Amino acid sequence: MTTTIIDTAASGGSRPQETPAISLTGVTKEFGTVRAVRGIDLEIRPGEVVAFLGPNGAGKTTTIDMILGLSRPTGGEVHVLGLKPRQAVARGLVSAVMQTGGLLKDLSVRETVEYTSSLFAHTRPVAQVLADAGITGIADRKVAKCSGGEQQRLRFAMALLPDPALLLLDEPTSGMDVEGRRTFWSAIRQDAERGRTVMFATHYLEEADQYADRIVLVSRGRIVADGSGAEIKALASGRTVRATLPEPDTTALAALGGVDDVEVRGDSVIVHAKDSDAVARYLLTETTARDVEITAKGIEEAFLSLTGHDDEDDEGETR
Repeated sequence: MTTTIIDTAASGGSRPQETPAISLTGVTKEFGTVRAVRGIDLEIRPGEVVAFLGPNGAGKTTTIDMILGLSRPTGGEVHVLGLKPRQAVARGLVSAVMQTGGLLKDLSVRETVEYTSSLFAHTRPVAQVLADAGITGIADRKVAKCSGGEQQRLRFAMALLPDPALLLLDEPTSGMDVEGRRTFWSAIRQDAERGRTVMFATHYLEEADQYADRIVLVSRGRIVADGSGAEIKALASGRTVRATLPEPDTTALAALGGVDDVEVRGDSVIVHAKDSDAVARYLLTETTARDVEITAKGIEEAFLSLTGHDDEDDEGETR
């Protein structure tokens, strides 16, 4: 279902769905001599679920802070739903779920949501957001007695109160069990189908691959890849060949064309190569190898391949 975002505080009217949920143009951010963000161009459409990934120090937090209006860019422009970030936040169009903080331990889950609801002029019903976050069953439990995953779902419920058009999530499923994660992402997908935009940062790379419409990889303050999970994985060249082969000739394997790395784990040999066919052919015709498997690189290998090197003009560390 498509939606049109109506800004009742604006003079006249409405912003059509074609207005980007997030628009960054030539954005840079410097802290003294440290260049945290080095020219990011990014557009996220309404209803997209986007994973924003990168190693520690990549500039993710700095970029998210600028989207939330917590800091201003040194250069470039940031717009959220066609507005300046602080305007969008002030009008209740943006919510953020952070990994820690923001909870009063002596209140119950329901009391926490009710108190948060009292801070807004207009909110969704408390019972509805509790249900959407999957925490109706623990509504009477004290926050101090909630697990880390339950507290994270409570933060999610609080963020849903103003019915935001844009939801920013930092490690959203941290501490959740498998069932909790499945319930959480089911709710996120339903929200996206109704037009809500979701941007999340996570260290669970397989989760990003499974649930995001799009993955944006940042490294050293720049975007190094942007596409679907399949497109990101395709950027990491090469495949992995695994076989059962006691005492393999690692020197001969390493000498094959296109071989990047050879590992021996017990009776198994693992070869990372650009030409997997040549490796498999050698193993099957020149050795006693059996159980030969060829697999494409996964999201983790792609992540490391695309973000695991320094820029040649690196100056200082990023955030």
